[in-house]
Amino acid sequence: METGRIILRPWLDSDAGTLFKYASDPEVGPRAGWPPHKSVEESFEIIRTVFSGEGMWAVEPALYSEMLSHADPTQVEGLSRFFKTGPGQYGEGDKFLGIKVPVTRGVVKSLWRQTSFEDLEACLGSGYHEVRLAALLALVEIFRHSHSESLRKICVDFYLSHTGRVNNLDLVDLSCYPLLGEWLLDKDRPVLYDLARNGKSLWERRVGIVSTLAFIRHGQLDDTFAIADILMDDPRDLIHKAVGWMLREAGKRDKAALEAFLRPRYRNMPRTMLRYAIEKFPENERRSYLVTMV
Repeated sequence: METGRIILRPWLDSDAGTLFKYASDPEVGPRAGWPPHKSVEESFEIIRTVFSGEGMWAVEPALYSEMLSHADPTQVEGLSRFFKTGPGQYGEGDKFLGIKVPVTRGVVKSLWRQTSFEDLEACLGSGYHEVRLAALLALVEIFRHSHSESLRKICVDFYLSHTGRVNNLDLVDLSCYPLLGEWLLDKDRPVLYDLARNGKSLWERRVGIVSTLAFIRHGQLDDTFAIADILMDDPRDLIHKAVGWMLREAGKRDKAALEAFLRPRYRNMPRTMLRYAIEKFPENERRSYLVTMV
């Protein structure tokens, strides 16, 4: 059964992780008359035994279903390798459907208007990287097209309460600055400083710096430099790259301001961060920074 927004379909074994996320909540199960699930395995068994009966349907957002329909198994290995999903790597355990970003954008373009926050919640709960990306891009579209300050704030609050699911490179970089950064253009920005200082993951710290791209594009550079300073000693290479990227973008706007920032710091900066920051400098200037850094 299908409407414009949701699809009713039989339960699948692959739904066990999503079911467990909700069924393990002590506020959910008891109200429905059953104890909270204790493991994904228990949720899997419930799907196999209870939810396999006649008239038992799973509700799937159209956004989720449409993304699944574009799965391309031939692309899974390459995407998994690119986004470092192996043991000990930054994307460990992330799963892919094999969908390229332009395809995801096309799906979002056709469905964001009929996607609710409940749908976004379900999609962000998915183990599939591309489904989470679709949810984030849909959220950005809802925010971008809203003329209501209260709805825009709801979008931002929703985003900040789900940063645990914004947990890979493109998920951060394609969502934070057009949403959180744009929201903060005319507001105080302590949330970004808190994310940079106290982020629970490298992804939250990356949100803190990459969100400033929105400010840079409006000629506001001070927060980029200040947050870059906070992250100067961060141990993660992906933070070094993000900070260097934002410094480079700031330098495109005001090279003198970037040089003033670099001058007292470049000798002690992570080398990757410095290389990214000075990438657009003339070759002789780049060489001077890198040689005197040693």
